[in-house]
Amino acid sequence: MVSINKNILRTILIASYILLIALIVSGISALFSYLNTGADRSTMLHTEIQKVEQYLPKLVWAPLLNEGRLMDQENLNALQNDYLDAWYVKQIAYKTNKTAGIKDYYTDSARKNLYDFIELNAANNITIEATTLKHHPTLEFFSEDGQLAVVTDRNVIEYKRVFKAEKMVLETTEISTYKIVLLLEDGFWRIRHLVKESTKPYIFETSKIITDSLNIKGINYYPKANPWNMFGDAFSIDTISKDFKIIKNAGLNSVRIFVQYEDFGKANVSPKKLKKLKQTLDLADKHHLKVVLTLFDFYGDYSIINWTLNHRHAEKIVTTFKNHNALIAWDVKNEPNLDFESRGKETVIAWLDNMIDLVKSVDTIHPVTIGWSNAKSASILKDKVDIVSFHYYEDLQKLDEAIQTLKTEIPNKPLVLQEFGLSSYSGLWNPFGTSNKDQANYHKKAQEVIAANNLQFMSWTLYDFNNIPKEVVGRLPWRKRAQEHFGFITQKGETKPAFKYISKP
Repeated sequence: MVSINKNILRTILIASYILLIALIVSGISALFSYLNTGADRSTMLHTEIQKVEQYLPKLVWAPLLNEGRLMDQENLNALQNDYLDAWYVKQIAYKTNKTAGIKDYYTDSARKNLYDFIELNAANNITIEATTLKHHPTLEFFSEDGQLAVVTDRNVIEYKRVFKAEKMVLETTEISTYKIVLLLEDGFWRIRHLVKESTKPYIFETSKIITDSLNIKGINYYPKANPWNMFGDAFSIDTISKDFKIIKNAGLNSVRIFVQYEDFGKANVSPKKLKKLKQTLDLADKHHLKVVLTLFDFYGDYSIINWTLNHRHAEKIVTTFKNHNALIAWDVKNEPNLDFESRGKETVIAWLDNMIDLVKSVDTIHPVTIGWSNAKSASILKDKVDIVSFHYYEDLQKLDEAIQTLKTEIPNKPLVLQEFGLSSYSGLWNPFGTSNKDQANYHKKAQEVIAANNLQFMSWTLYDFNNIPKEVVGRLPWRKRAQEHFGFITQKGETKPAFKYISKP
């Protein structure tokens, strides 16, 4: 028995020894692997955002006619990525007054100037929010040993806001030229010198867009089975085609549909989503309907550092569909004034102003609008938009007065009542709500006001809905139940009394 116990103990000791040796070897192997693996640049940046999702200004290289060594595409891509990352970390540093990431993209001498500037701003309670929107670099020189590059970056469009004690003291957009010297160190391009050679105020110029022929008589559209997820897995050409036929036969000539920023892939727009959107526009054209395409639905981050990502999203969609026959107008954002309190009114308006310029720079033909949630906000950026659009869910008796006020404030732009309607819900969560008859009377009166003012319009909405995402109206059941019953047609496909007044009083 003693012998057996000794053998068991001996076996346990030998097994423990082997396990210990294995752990030591594994640890040494992992350490060796780490020391021979290049550092992850996203870790250096102290951010979990991948490169493709952090900073994407429009960048167009001049033809490569540089002195010195021939620059191949692989080296040019590496230089470009590190150069843009250098701008990104500098913008973050100026916003936070922290130096994280600077040493990874600037050499010793270059980073000293940045450190001094950041220290001075921090001492004076100054912060800078900025981004670059366009770059036009020219490679002037690439050394024979591949370790040094000289770049001239012309017509760099920069937007910046300067804050003193959290109060904005300066807002400016500039167009500048920079001379940059970059060194290849440890496999990464770092900026040795970055000197601004010239700068002047940037003013975006656009040609006047003709809106005289517009005659929008339409409706906001989602399929009844998948509202707010129109381009998801339940996307159906047959359903949309049938609905568009109903809309056309009802005497309407246009629909408003929505593109959600994240759903469509953010900066890297999904080809599958673009295909579904094209199919929808094709169906609208087939049924002789025009489309108001609303961008950035369900998007609420107006941070300046993310503008370049927003630009790439909008640029792709506008470029893809600007020549489509069904398109009648771009709606930059749905009800952005609802974000004034949470995101800051100045920030939201600056984003809208800049996004209008982006859309107009890509499409010089179609008018641009903003879908304000009320008439009170509709005069904001009135000189930038081509159509003034507003929503109205207030007292219908005051609609005529609101229209007259807008006509006085904005006498030279078309007005579109872009959303209006009344829920026909009355039940457990609102026993004193409105009925189908009330809804019909509402639309009859609304159409009378519209006709009297020769107003263009888009009502809300074709169908009652059974499944409304909580992101739309929240979780409160009385709000969800009301939102489910704004349609002219029930979920069962039966027309409600209000359908009689869908296009005229």
